[in-house]
Amino acid sequence: MEKGNVLVIGNSGVGKSTLINAVLGEDVAVTGWGTEGTTSELKIHENENIPFRLIDTVGFEATFLKDQQAINSVKKWSKNCAKEGKEDHQINLIWFCVDGTRRKLFSRDLQVFLRATSMWKTVPIIVTITKSYSVKERAENIEMVKLAFTKQKNVSRMPREIIPVVASIYEIDDAVFSPPSGITELIEKTNELMPEGIQAGENDLAQFKLTRKRALSQTVVAATTTAGAIVGAVPIPFADGAILSPIEVAMVNSLSQIYGVNKDEKSKLFFTSIVEVGTVGVAARAAISALKMIPGINLGASVLNAIIAGSIIAALGEGSIYVFEQIYLGNKSIEDIEWMKNLMESRFSSEFVKKVMKIAESLTETSDPKTIAKNCINIFKNK
Repeated sequence: MEKGNVLVIGNSGVGKSTLINAVLGEDVAVTGWGTEGTTSELKIHENENIPFRLIDTVGFEATFLKDQQAINSVKKWSKNCAKEGKEDHQINLIWFCVDGTRRKLFSRDLQVFLRATSMWKTVPIIVTITKSYSVKERAENIEMVKLAFTKQKNVSRMPREIIPVVASIYEIDDAVFSPPSGITELIEKTNELMPEGIQAGENDLAQFKLTRKRALSQTVVAATTTAGAIVGAVPIPFADGAILSPIEVAMVNSLSQIYGVNKDEKSKLFFTSIVEVGTVGVAARAAISALKMIPGINLGASVLNAIIAGSIIAALGEGSIYVFEQIYLGNKSIEDIEWMKNLMESRFSSEFVKKVMKIAESLTETSDPKTIAKNCINIFKNK
């Protein structure tokens, strides 16, 4: 099985680096004591005897600024996993370290942890109760952790295991000490969950990439819709959508690049068919004709033209996002032209007219193209 990555995370001073050294059997992570944590950046540690890597993190501190720095360091690492060549840095399992000597898990600590690891929504979590020197208190600490997670009510982020550990010998005096414990159980449970964690990490990373593509795509649609509303606001007859064709072509090309759909001879008809729906397509022309005859909308030609232009581009853009997303996910291909046409034309059905009426009712004679475009985007945006 390929090696997975375990994110070791928790408050500064909780014993993350000591735990890493204990698991790997060598001093690879810097440990210390004092008022501040010893880990200043995320690092991967591994050896040939352990079938997973450990990622040491910056500890959470008592101040807001240092907390944010620690959170951002984990989020930056997580986002970098989406870059080419960094896929093997993805997080497959999380050890959330809680100090057993505190006998408290504050909601603030838990919220900071959940924020830092929010990208990894399905990756298994093992809560590691460090410094569990008192055997008597271990059961109480386990209940403490269960209660804290139950209160946050996010079922998908509940821990799969809660394991008390002592990472190194703790000497109480010359004759009394607490020996290391829980390390073997932690390693075994991590190995058991790792196959699931590797799949979960890949799924979470894929979802992150998809979410980012959607965000970039909707930025393109927003800018193009604004450009369309400005062009549409010219005081000339707006017989059909042909005037928007150059803008729509540029938008569709940009969206295809975001989703990695190449425009070549094989896909030429697919791209042409998308744009035709929003320009000279029957559905678009019918929608425009219907809008021209809507009673009760007392807007000048310039505003109405801008609404129509912005609506056509917004509808076409959001439809294109869905189409390219399905191709990116492998659910459809560029050969599914009829499916694409039917889907895109459905965007210009009677529902399209209702949405444009809603936009028109929210605007006035003095509404500028940018305001019109914003309303169009909000109405047609994919949910």
